[in-house]
Order: sequence, then C-alpha cells, then structure tokens
Amino acid sequence: MVDRWGAGVIPYAEMGYWQPDYEPKDTDVLAAFRITPQDGVPAEEAGAAVAGESSTATWTVVWTDRLTAYEHYQAKCYRVEPVPNTPGQYIAHIAYDLDLFEEGSIANLTSSIIGNVFGFKALKALRLEDMRIPTHYVKTFQGPPHGIVTEREYLDKYGRPLLGATTKPKLGLSARNYGRVVYEALRGGLDFTKDDENINSQPFMRWRDRFLFCMEGVNRAQAATGEIKGHYLNVTAGTMEQMYERAEFARELGSVVVMIDLTVGYTAIQSMSAWARRNGVLLHLHRAGHSTYTRQKSHGVSFRVIAKWMRLAGVDHIHAGTVVGKLEGDPHTTAGYYDTLRLDHVPADPVKGLYFDQDWASLAPVLPVASGGIHAGQMHQLLHLLGEDVVLQFGGGTIGHPMGIAAGATANRVALEAMVKARNEGRDYLAEGKDILRAAAKRSRELDVALATWGDITFNYESTDTPDVVATPSTV
Repeated sequence: MVDRWGAGVIPYAEMGYWQPDYEPKDTDVLAAFRITPQDGVPAEEAGAAVAGESSTATWTVVWTDRLTAYEHYQAKCYRVEPVPNTPGQYIAHIAYDLDLFEEGSIANLTSSIIGNVFGFKALKALRLEDMRIPTHYVKTFQGPPHGIVTEREYLDKYGRPLLGATTKPKLGLSARNYGRVVYEALRGGLDFTKDDENINSQPFMRWRDRFLFCMEGVNRAQAATGEIKGHYLNVTAGTMEQMYERAEFARELGSVVVMIDLTVGYTAIQSMSAWARRNGVLLHLHRAGHSTYTRQKSHGVSFRVIAKWMRLAGVDHIHAGTVVGKLEGDPHTTAGYYDTLRLDHVPADPVKGLYFDQDWASLAPVLPVASGGIHAGQMHQLLHLLGEDVVLQFGGGTIGHPMGIAAGATANRVALEAMVKARNEGRDYLAEGKDILRAAAKRSRELDVALATWGDITFNYESTDTPDVVATPSTV
C-alpha cells in the first residue's frame, strides 16, 4: 500500500482519484470522457489522472492537501469501460462534488472540467462526451430568457416549424441592398431572416446602417403580410460595451430578436442572456467555431455538452444540425441534441449518444435551428426528423431561387404548410413526401421551380461524430 503522504510522485489512482466502489450522489456533477491513454498507461490510471487534473491534483504530493478535507474535493473516476469496436479508447466516468463549482457560472464550470486536462501528456487524446448536471446546480442558472412557448406567444405562430433564411452573400452587400433581401424574404413568407456569424461592423457596411435598413425591411414586411417578423441582428462585437450598445439600438428600433456568436465566450453569453431577459428580446446564438472542437470523435468536446452549457447559460435559439443538409449531423446524434435542448427530462440513450439522464427541472427549452444546405424538396424529411419546434433556415434555398428571393420564401412556406397539413390529416407524410410536394407545386409556380432546381440535391457524406452503439433489432 502506497503511503498517500509519502513525498514524491504517486500514481493518480493511488492518490484516491480512482474509486471503483464510489456511488455518485444525486448532487454530483458527472462527466463521461473518451480517453485514449498513451502506450503503457493503464486505462484506470488515465481516468484517475483526468479526475485529478480537473479537480485538485498536481503532479506530485503537496502537503497543503492536509489543510483541506481533500477527499471531499477530489473528483472520483468510478468507472472505466472500453469503447465498443474501438481498441485503445475508453469511456471514463467521473464524479465531481457540487462544492467544486461556483453557482451560475459556465466559465467556472468549464475552467474546471476542460481547463487543463486536454494537454495532459499521459493521454494521446481526450474528449468530453457528455455531462449530467444535477438539479441542484441547474437551479443556480436562469436559463433561456424566454423559451419556446413564450417565443411562440411573442410571434403569434403555432402548430408548425418557423422558417428563416440567412442573408446572402453574407459579406459585401451595402446596407440598403442587405435590407432589400430581408424585406423580400420576409414578405415572401418567412418568419425570420438573419445576419450570419461574420457580419459585424465592417468597412463595407457598419452595424448601425445595417440595423436601420434591416428593421425598415422587417416593418414593411409586417405591414404587407400582417404577421410578426424578425431579423437576427448580430450584436457580436469586440467589447461588452459595444455589444450592449448594439443590442439597445436594436431594441429601440423594435426588433424582437438579437443574435450573438458562440465565439464571444461564456461570460459574454450569460451577460447577453441577462440583458435579453430584462428587455424582452429573443436571443439567437450562432454556434460559430464549434466544429473546431466538437466534430472529431477522439478529441475535443461533444456538441451535446455545448448544448447543455448553452441551455444553462440562457439562449433562446441555437444552431443544432439538420441531418440532411451540408453540415455534419448523424441522425441519432442530432436527435440527442434536439432532445437535450427541448425536453424537460432527457433519459439516457446510448443510441443517441446520451450517457446520463438529465433533468432540467423546468428550465425553459431552447429552440433548435436547422441550417446549412437545406431546401424545400426535403420538407418531409425535415419535419419527420426535427419535429415542430424548430427553425428551418433556407439561405441559398431562398435567395438562390431563379424567380427571386420572395419566390424562394414562398416556395418554402407552401412546402411547409402542405406538409404540416398532410401530417395533421394523419397521412404518412414521410413516405408520401415527394407526392405531397408535387401536388402542392401544381398550385404554386414558386414551389414547382424550387423543386426543379434543387429537388434532387443531397449531401450524402459519412458523419464523423456518430454514437458508439446502434439500436438492436427487436425479435418480438
């Protein structure tokens, strides 16, 4: 038996960070890490090292541990399991006592869980696959400023997905031409248009001019259609003071929604969430940059974890994948993201990549946004895969319509309403989807042209981030 207080270097497992008999408490924060140990490093030692380096440990024995209730503050790796069909990789389950985290702070939570361990030499690679946020910690966050129900009440839109489009080209337009795109798309039938992640306040179009012309387009479209419309005005900027200034101006102009990028950082996201709640403005989050660390299976942070952090931090919308579009998205994995964002209680489901039960304790849900290479010809698939509480954003699939922007918007609206009507009538709209669209296209030249232009376009590439298990066919 190694003396815990012997001077020098002691393996992490023998310092108490490996505890296979530990029973996690209801109040513990739980994490599932995919670990790839260096050759010769036992999986249990690698898991213990992650637990240690993400809580209290350093590389050698320190006497100041005796000045604390160190066993209370140690994270405990309590289970290590090999990843199916992937030699050399393991899932390490680690429990963290609630006292390790500041209440209501994503910055502190992430500084602890992912702060130092990803550069640890004993590991070839490390990925944070999932977390269980206990109710006790969930209740220290206010979550989304509004949530799906309140948003629908703000917009007076029920019973169907919402439709959106990203203004294209996203860089280079003058403010007036940018606003024209907004007006045409909204009057054609969309609910939202949006800035993209990298349009802020560049020399070709300063933010104040964009806001003015976009809101002119919104107001004209509302007058023309009798519907409430919105444009995601991106308030992302170099300082919080600038972000607040832009958000305040958007609110003064009557915008129902503002937008921020994930790249502004966790503290800025929580600050903007508090502003949005105080001011009654919806908050849209573009997940700009996430694939730099969420896409690869062996190293980084899964998007399901980002989704949980953002629900805690408090955003009303977040881009969460489409399955059928041009961006990464396995069907089962994406379903897990959508469940995480929308459900109040999310059961563990290995097929969806969900390692833990997650109870959100009535924290408001987040509205997922599907965007990237989708078009009207996929409407039956989108409704089937993503459900009703989602924003379907057709950028090129609106603005690239041969008959113009408004026609592209109309095509999307006709396709959506035809598919929702078929669903409400009890038809097998997934199997009959193409027939439903063709029938609707006979009454809509806009949809007919859209289907002729994009109807056979698909992006069939193998996903890189897929669950490690698949559903077992039932023999019953």
